[in-house]
Amino acid sequence: MSENTSITELSSQYTAQVTSDLERNTKEQERIADEIAALNEQLAALQRNHAVLVSIQQAIDAVPAPADTAEKSGDAVTVPAPRKQSSSAARTSKDAKANKTTKAAKPAVGKRSGAAKPAAKSPAKSRAAAGGKAVSAKPAGKAAPAKTAQPTLVDLVRRHLGEQSEPRSAAEVTTALTQAHPERSIKTTVIRTTLEGLVARNHAHRTKQGTSVFYTASDAPEASESSPKDAAQAVPADA
Repeated sequence: MSENTSITELSSQYTAQVTSDLERNTKEQERIADEIAALNEQLAALQRNHAVLVSIQQAIDAVPAPADTAEKSGDAVTVPAPRKQSSSAARTSKDAKANKTTKAAKPAVGKRSGAAKPAAKSPAKSRAAAGGKAVSAKPAGKAAPAKTAQPTLVDLVRRHLGEQSEPRSAAEVTTALTQAHPERSIKTTVIRTTLEGLVARNHAHRTKQGTSVFYTASDAPEASESSPKDAAQAVPADA
């Protein structure tokens, strides 16, 4: 009888201990599940903010840079003032000019009165010729080359999803865009963030198959491209 009683007491104790452990384990699972849900919400908010910030940065990069102001206005060059000639040099220059004028006038005196004088150019023709030389001598201004704005990564991803008939993963989208645009550096992490941003704005749908995530284009009409200022206002307060 004593052995049966001790066995019954031990069984009762073990049963109570196991029941207590099960309750404690269940409560711990519920607590951890709540924490995971809260962390997932924070992660989703951070991903949305990151996508918005990436689109703002790409929109800023797509704006063409202003032309160099030095080409428009020209570099300011300081021209030194001419030096004043000394009084002796000025007198020597005047005497030389007077001698040249006298030598040029002497042959005209010895000519016959009936000799034909060369026709003087009219002032209008002189001005026209001078104006033509001035116009032809003026260098043509450099035409600033037009800079074509490249499409942003958001536009490329959205266009690629719209052209596909089946869902695509972030890795597949990265491979396709890298082959189509080898001159751009495209990373899978940036593509995944961009896709999550499109999902947050209802421009794409996300489906999960096992451990893989696939994306498809949304049937909703695409919103007009927002300016960097509007995109900056769209950033949530917890960014």
